[in-house]
Amino acid sequence: MAQTNILLETGTNELEIIEFYIDEEVEPGAKPYRAHYGVNVAKVLEIIRLPKVTGMPQTPHPCVIGTFNLRSRVIPLIDLSLWLGKPMARDETTKVIVSEFNKVINAFMVSGVTRIHRLSWSEVEPPSGYVASFAANNFTGVVKFPDRIVLLLDMEQIIWDLNPALAMKTERESAATAIPEPERSAYKTLVVDDSNSIRRLIATYLEKDGFEIVQDVNGQNAWQRLLEWKEAAVKDNQPLSSNVNLVVTDIEMPSMDGHTLCKNIKDDPVLKELPVILFSSLINDQLYHKGLSVGADDQVTKPEVGTLAERARRLIEERRG
Repeated sequence: MAQTNILLETGTNELEIIEFYIDEEVEPGAKPYRAHYGVNVAKVLEIIRLPKVTGMPQTPHPCVIGTFNLRSRVIPLIDLSLWLGKPMARDETTKVIVSEFNKVINAFMVSGVTRIHRLSWSEVEPPSGYVASFAANNFTGVVKFPDRIVLLLDMEQIIWDLNPALAMKTERESAATAIPEPERSAYKTLVVDDSNSIRRLIATYLEKDGFEIVQDVNGQNAWQRLLEWKEAAVKDNQPLSSNVNLVVTDIEMPSMDGHTLCKNIKDDPVLKELPVILFSSLINDQLYHKGLSVGADDQVTKPEVGTLAERARRLIEERRG
């Protein structure tokens, strides 16, 4: 799939989503109900017609209907409708979205794909009310159009639920990365992620190494908190480090994304010395330059969570001299 100009821009608080749909079978002979969903363009490799699928003797869930060969790569195919508990009406227009994140390739079967939308993260609302009650871990946001609602799919969480071996682990990669006991201290760190489970996991992991954690659910909330901390430090004639030493932020978030949050921090004359770590499944060779251009001090993919504490500690200590 051709990458678009949005991937070359930085700090715009914009994203592109691919809108797709699932035609749900309501009852035999009845017109299917069309539900609309979306996923970040950055996670999509390509969109193809339904290929020849080879069944598997054992699968982690009935929604994993088999595998197919794509340019000498064997890729698992997930029937998204079965995962959502809404069986799909299949026909010759059925499409497959091939995705890659956290260096893993998977494919999702859907009824069809409509178009790409360029949006501001401020247009993406967190699931609330009725949507939140059934969304569980399947969706990260809601985009409202005049004639329909598009739910942003959390493909990452689905893959983790299907294959726990791919989920983040809090063990360090080796004994060499362990923080020596004499160096442990309460590093004040702001952790920003719209996923409650991931945010708590990061917080728990860092707290075990003596970090003092404050959590926020999106970049906008985090930015307001940072401004308050800055004002308090200036008012009390104290260094910013008396309130915060580090920011660890996801990239994909409603209201304000992590790239924009990082750019805001680095453009501020007081906050710019605050080290920022981007922590996301979207950090790959293609998008790594975006983090550099907004001034990120480090970029960690979610499979590398075992290195996070040591890298965070190093950045803080470098600032302390």
